[in-house]
Amino acid sequence: MPKNLKEPFESWSAGYELPTVSRDWQVLTAAVANRYNREYKREAFDLPAEVEAMPVFQDWAAGRLQARIASPFWQVATPKKNQHWLDIGCGLSFLIYPWRDWDAFFYGQEISTFAQEALRSRGPQLNSKLFKGVELGAAHQLGYAAQQFDGIVATGWSCYYPLEYWELVLAEVKRSLKPGGIFIFDAVDPEQELAENWAILETYLGAEVMLPALSEWKTLVREAGGTIAKTAGGELFHTFLVRF
Repeated sequence: MPKNLKEPFESWSAGYELPTVSRDWQVLTAAVANRYNREYKREAFDLPAEVEAMPVFQDWAAGRLQARIASPFWQVATPKKNQHWLDIGCGLSFLIYPWRDWDAFFYGQEISTFAQEALRSRGPQLNSKLFKGVELGAAHQLGYAAQQFDGIVATGWSCYYPLEYWELVLAEVKRSLKPGGIFIFDAVDPEQELAENWAILETYLGAEVMLPALSEWKTLVREAGGTIAKTAGGELFHTFLVRF
């Protein structure tokens, strides 16, 4: 890879600690929301030729990348009939995942205004019984009652925030789960061949990626009072099933 392309990546990937200014979670959240709003709207991204020449970019531009890196959380634990599940960072989850087959109640939380509007418009048409709405908000501020959910899922976005932020997320998740409830999330496995180039691509798309080791995620879960009951590996993300 050309040195001038890796330099901006290496400048922040040397450690996942961000500069103090980025401790404002609103700054991070706004950057990620803007990156996904632009993709959902199919706006053009002005990227260097070196980035566009990367195979990972070509797969992304052709629509092939998502299928490679998505974490099918239901392969770890499937929502059951009449259970209440929250999908944090849900994107268009209710429209593309088999919630109707599961017959489980869906609640969403999202930072992309485009995704929220799409779900609010089409979700009730798809199944007004199961679709319980989607709130616009960050993961560390869940406006739900304590012990409301049988399951909570958060996939595809942990990498945009430092572990410090995830301490807050885990506390909110723990508060919102019913006794015996489960939390499923994924994290980028930095040992995977795809990880570094994908992180570079995401940086140029507007959202920086942090790559702590999976062992650090395990420590974080343990310190939050959680137990990892099951895991599943993928081409980019590693999925964890957690009980508190």
